[in-house]
Amino acid sequence: MSVQTAARRDARVASAIDHWAPRFVSNGVQLADFEEVTAGISRWEDWCAAWCARAGVHEALGREALAQGWRLTAGEHLVRAAMYYHFAKFVFVQDPAQMRAAHKKAVECYTDALPLIRPPGERVAIPFDGKTLYAVLRRPAPGRCPVLVMAPGLDSTKEEIHAYEEPFLARSIAVLALDGPGQGEAEYEIPIAGDYEKAAHAVLDWIGTRLDLDASRVGIWGVSLGGYYAPRAAAYEKRIRACIALSGPFEWAEIWDALPELTRDTFRARSHCRTEAEARQYASRLSMKDAAGRITCPLLIVAGRQDRLVPAEHAERLAKRVSGPVELLMVEDGGHNANNRPYRYRSRSADWLAAQFGLPKV
Repeated sequence: MSVQTAARRDARVASAIDHWAPRFVSNGVQLADFEEVTAGISRWEDWCAAWCARAGVHEALGREALAQGWRLTAGEHLVRAAMYYHFAKFVFVQDPAQMRAAHKKAVECYTDALPLIRPPGERVAIPFDGKTLYAVLRRPAPGRCPVLVMAPGLDSTKEEIHAYEEPFLARSIAVLALDGPGQGEAEYEIPIAGDYEKAAHAVLDWIGTRLDLDASRVGIWGVSLGGYYAPRAAAYEKRIRACIALSGPFEWAEIWDALPELTRDTFRARSHCRTEAEARQYASRLSMKDAAGRITCPLLIVAGRQDRLVPAEHAERLAKRVSGPVELLMVEDGGHNANNRPYRYRSRSADWLAAQFGLPKV
């Protein structure tokens, strides 16, 4: 990046790079691509198009490999393309047309990759309040297996969860990555919901209809704002056997003023609010104050001590308020979601859940 580009860079571009660079790389974006794409962006208005252009490179590689019969290679490229299209749209809410077009491509590439990757995935539809929630189910092997419901955050979607899934699949746990209220494919019709337990109830009902999933061994996992959704669901939905919460807020409204402009605007859009003032008031609906004490299932809380988005104190407060067994894994040198130190918790989290489900050590 030239000195001139850096000097004239939009503050929103600088904020996105500053807050989320580790997330991009730990969740599937090649470091060289991240550096090259962001180096060429000086205006936020160009963010989505720049990432879509690089996504197109990976999509073309995937389509070419598939045409040649190299299915596994095709799947790898299409998953990466989906990540890039996703990061084109993730907080690009000021231009809904561009955002939705990029999102459509992310879903398309990931869906096309599902039969090609190992283990393969299945796109599923879950009835919810007269509408539909879409999810991706991946099972580690034939036969009935325990399952982990995976809740993305404010600006993530079921497609971005791919890298987080791998350690659980390797330990014989099926994963169900969900676009819940205000997320991914649901965000256009269903606003963010503080009472996420209602969506979880619908998901648990659906799991109960699947003969290939063990409804007696269901866990829930959530990242960032999903780190609020998961324990919130566990507080009220007693069919959940174990919960993993990663960098979630205890009281979302408490940290509102310190959040990046891009995050506040994204919450406004996905809560279907018209103004920031309205969104700030809506944020008070996301609270664990009355819910935390209802959590009785085993809970693993992961947080980064250096988190600049959701202070680590929120994780400590949750740990003190629950009624069941709890383990707090504080990554002392970790940022938000400890994305800069994924090796300190991702495999360990999967080991913890395998133990809760009574699975053998591997």
